[in-house]
Amino acid sequence: WRGPSGAAAMVFTGIVEEMGEVAAVDKKADLEMWDGSKSEGFVLKIKCKKALDGAYIGCSIAVNGTCLTATAFDASSFEVNCAPETLRCTDLGDLQVGSLVNLERSMAASDRNSGHVVQGHVDEAGKILSFTKEGESLWVRISLSEKLLPFVVPKGYIAVDGTSLTVCEVNQREQWFNLMLIAHTQQCIVIPKKKVGDRVNLEADCLGKYAAAAMGGLRERVDGLQQQLRATQALAFL
Repeated sequence: WRGPSGAAAMVFTGIVEEMGEVAAVDKKADLEMWDGSKSEGFVLKIKCKKALDGAYIGCSIAVNGTCLTATAFDASSFEVNCAPETLRCTDLGDLQVGSLVNLERSMAASDRNSGHVVQGHVDEAGKILSFTKEGESLWVRISLSEKLLPFVVPKGYIAVDGTSLTVCEVNQREQWFNLMLIAHTQQCIVIPKKKVGDRVNLEADCLGKYAAAAMGGLRERVDGLQQQLRATQALAFL
């Protein structure tokens, strides 16, 4: 990973670099806006080590899978501002002092990607429904909305709190999916430290979303052509 003078920073990989600890949660009412006015804001201060390596004001750090901009930092922590839309879509509003969070710096163009392409643009926050042990591995079942279901497929990628994971099973009717964590992963991420009912950030594979958007546009064009054809055929019989 490199700073502004090195290779261009890109997206994230879903390979969590460390777990940071929330040092402060500050709901401010006097954040200065671009026009000099004051507004409300939500600021997180997070203690960490690896995420500070090469950090600079304006760099991107994924916090529980949410791409955030570092606005201040010192020798042991950094700060980020969370916009209202970010709080609506993620679990960051649930954080308290002492909460652990997954951290990953944005990858450089020259870096290896051992996970998948994670944008840090969280789709929604799902809920943990259950934990089930199988040997040294851990099954995790997570709820999701009907809107996100089409983009979550068995053996496909999903980022859960910023962790690149493989979907094992999807239950369309009950609206949940599950995944399995190996012992090593359990030690490196926050998911096993959460409780049933806690929220987790979900980001479906962006390639699937782009493909669906492209197909949606194609369907609209086909529907339009079919309507034109029917209209032309109707005129031909007049």
